[in-house]
Amino acid sequence: MYLIGIDVGGTFTDGIIMKSGNITASAKNATNNSDISSSILTTLDNLLAYVSDKKLIERVVISTTTVTNLIATKGAEPAALILLPGYGLPNSFYELGENCYFIKGSIDFRGNITEELSVSEIKSVIENIQVQNIKRIGVIGKFSNRNNEHELYIEKLIRETYPEALVLISSQVSNQLNFKRRIATTYYTALTYFEWQNFIEQINKALIARDISAEVHILKADGGTIALEASRNYPCQTIYSGPAASTMGGVALTKDSKNSVVLDIGGTTTDISLVIEGEPLYASKGAIIEDNYTHVEAFSLTTLPIGGDSKIGLLNNEITLDSRQDFAACFGGKYPTITDAFNLLYDLKIGDYQKSEEILRQLAIKENLDPKKLAETAINMVMESLENAIKEMFTRWEMEPLYKVWEVVNSRKFVLHRIIGIGAAANAIIPVLASRLGVNHFLSQYSPVANALGTAVARPTININLHIDTGENFYSVYPTGYLGQIKNSRNFSLEDAKSLARNHLAELVKEHNMEGYEEDAVFYLTEQFNVIRGYSTSGKIFDVGLQVKPGFIPEFTGVK
Repeated sequence: MYLIGIDVGGTFTDGIIMKSGNITASAKNATNNSDISSSILTTLDNLLAYVSDKKLIERVVISTTTVTNLIATKGAEPAALILLPGYGLPNSFYELGENCYFIKGSIDFRGNITEELSVSEIKSVIENIQVQNIKRIGVIGKFSNRNNEHELYIEKLIRETYPEALVLISSQVSNQLNFKRRIATTYYTALTYFEWQNFIEQINKALIARDISAEVHILKADGGTIALEASRNYPCQTIYSGPAASTMGGVALTKDSKNSVVLDIGGTTTDISLVIEGEPLYASKGAIIEDNYTHVEAFSLTTLPIGGDSKIGLLNNEITLDSRQDFAACFGGKYPTITDAFNLLYDLKIGDYQKSEEILRQLAIKENLDPKKLAETAINMVMESLENAIKEMFTRWEMEPLYKVWEVVNSRKFVLHRIIGIGAAANAIIPVLASRLGVNHFLSQYSPVANALGTAVARPTININLHIDTGENFYSVYPTGYLGQIKNSRNFSLEDAKSLARNHLAELVKEHNMEGYEEDAVFYLTEQFNVIRGYSTSGKIFDVGLQVKPGFIPEFTGVK
């Protein structure tokens, strides 16, 4: 059976094909950022040349920058938000985007309605949105994850009066507490929804044309995968899919319990992540999109606008590092790059070494500089940027409450063991950086395509949260937004709550074509609180979380 992994980077789209746990072949093509699907399909076609029978392809996993690019380039049509903040902070605190509408209607933290909706106000807002021809609408109510009655009513009204508009309600997009993060998650989902549907259709058509019937997954920001069809309503889950591929690739290459920094040095950017005792570090507050926290689970990442193809320039006698404009001169590019600087200073003999030397000499002559001195200065600038980014990542980790727990449990301070290098420019940069930091480094023959490896062998992940209030006789489920009633609420126990969570996870696993993986699910949240009224207990509140954690598919035992 074959496994295929394809990772779309800013400069290159990488792919690998595996058979019986071994890497059979790899492919690397320039990324067409204006047409991501074409880059994916070109790479897929390269890999299919090594397949004896397409029916033997078991799974295709894709890491894509489709959503990331849409948001970064502001290429999507505008979205409007209808917000029900209730009482508390000023409305300005919740504003996001250019089309925010605040309306009446409030629900408290236990799901009780404390202020009714104004139908005339809602109709006026819908009319205003329609006049502006905005066809993407998000509806977000505070505590709608406890009771989504208001959101459902507004959704119904929009569908009746403005049927051509897309309407998303936050209780179905991100059914969690934290109103501000739920606003952001719903907003970015609305912004990218139609484009993501189009991407899925392109991939499906292409696979049909190639007679591929294998299951297709998308790599999520948390390092797990989701079935392509199941991802339709969750485009934001795929943001930072590329950096997640880097992290999973680094862990897949090593598969041990060392403390590591994974550096994916591509042509355009460098992605940095932290691996603690073999486990990637997660962003405790969710993925950040345009400075806004979301409910998207993601690795803790740092991205620098520095890559192997970053252009070296001169401005007012000062050496500058500019964004990528072409490949390195040693690979036929027109400008001196960081790769050329390493090639010259460390005599790496990468590509056409003479081209690196020649183009750096041409630049140095303009300011009467020695070419090797110019290369050394540019390299020092890169090293300082990377060192500072790594140190800042350590500082953020040490400020996390979880770090204090880790220190107590392990009775020691965190110590970095090595740097794992992946990406096209890793072989040139990583040994020098590791030496400066005084740690070991790890490079593999598969480092240039490790992202695709991490993508191919990542397993599906899913998590489910239940909030249960026996006093109010209801429970809510994330991520489905389901609201249900409790049977036998008087005698309801924590074990009952866990059993209910398992039942809902089983349904979700079936919906996402993940049968079998529910056996690996673990509880990461089990809390119980008594509700006291007067001098007696009037009910209980349970919060239960069950998760199939990110990891690798069972058949992957390591790179051979």
